[in-house]
Amino acid sequence: MKSSYRIITFLQNALVYIVLIAFAYLMLFPFLFMFSTSFKDQTDTFRYPPRLLPHRQLKTIVAGYEDLGELSMYYASVGTEEVPYALVEQNIRVGVYAEPGNLDVTYVHALTDIQPTGGTENQATTTIDGQEHKLWDVPVDDMIVQMVMVNQTALGRLVDPADTTRQTLQNVRLSTPVEKLSIRPENYAEVRDMQGLDRSLTNTALVTILVVLGQLVTSVLGGYALARLRFPGRDQLFLVYLGTIMIPFVVLITPLYQLMVIIGWVDKLASLIIPWIFTAYGTFLMRQFFITIPKEIEEAALIDGASRLQILVRIFLPASVSSLATLATFTFLYAWNSFFWPLVIINTGNRLNHVLTLSLSQLRGRAADNANLVMAGAAIAILPPMIIYILAQRFFVESATSSGVKG
Repeated sequence: MKSSYRIITFLQNALVYIVLIAFAYLMLFPFLFMFSTSFKDQTDTFRYPPRLLPHRQLKTIVAGYEDLGELSMYYASVGTEEVPYALVEQNIRVGVYAEPGNLDVTYVHALTDIQPTGGTENQATTTIDGQEHKLWDVPVDDMIVQMVMVNQTALGRLVDPADTTRQTLQNVRLSTPVEKLSIRPENYAEVRDMQGLDRSLTNTALVTILVVLGQLVTSVLGGYALARLRFPGRDQLFLVYLGTIMIPFVVLITPLYQLMVIIGWVDKLASLIIPWIFTAYGTFLMRQFFITIPKEIEEAALIDGASRLQILVRIFLPASVSSLATLATFTFLYAWNSFFWPLVIINTGNRLNHVLTLSLSQLRGRAADNANLVMAGAAIAILPPMIIYILAQRFFVESATSSGVKG
């Protein structure tokens, strides 16, 4: 009985884990595909059907064709085998020939290698199904056979790197390239040089750090004042300040932009920092947490001669690590991913003051045909917030479970 119960429990747990892993894979797959694409080359990016891991086509130098440099490798059909051959010439105009009485068996030859039967001026012809066709002298097994041309196309010439006398003509577009698993980290350097992402990354980090620090300081001071200090109109002031959360950002754009023009901060990083170091949400969050701290602790500290600032720094701040981490993480994600306000206030031509979101917007247009470069830029922008979120997610849980909301 116990063994059957254990088996049932094991199967139930296994099923739960399988379902969770499947959903986790579905959620993570877009990020995995983005990161893997950022390490691909351009041809591998547009491969169909797409694949997750990056591959690179092998190239080699062939004796006798050194002037062509490294040549791409493709699998050539030699008998019943697929053999790696090197592409030495492309877009060779070829004709597909067949005997008039047997159109199912065809032979492929370069147009320059085939001569018209009877000469150019008096080329012989034949009639097939009521239509007249020209005849051509086609070599077959050391013999010249008169055939008709049934089709024309462009093929590539492939040679065996070990024996260049072994050659074949093949449709390069339909050929399978010789590839191996390989990453291309040069994409990140290319994106950096193309769009100046190093400068944009520095600006974004600077703006984000200063906004996070500014919001932490103003939220802690404002939250402590509204939670512990008594002064006339405190509760009314808090309600008015809290009500600003309901004002849509689009309503503030025009007056805020006019204010930046008056101050002279248009097209400057200060306009991305100073207006955003004050937050009603952060003040509300810290106020609600400070209210939960027992007043007896504060009163004991006051009796011992501690100042308000000392109480805040030595008692309240160490107790509010989880709330501070939560606020810092939310602020970091918002400041790092901010796009609309930088787009309005920073000139697109001023690349020295660009942040990542603006640079990526321009990169999307400049590298529209290079999805691997766009994905590399996106990875640069996404990785820091992901790392911060993963490192700080435990504080979200602590903040949600350890603190209540009191009026």
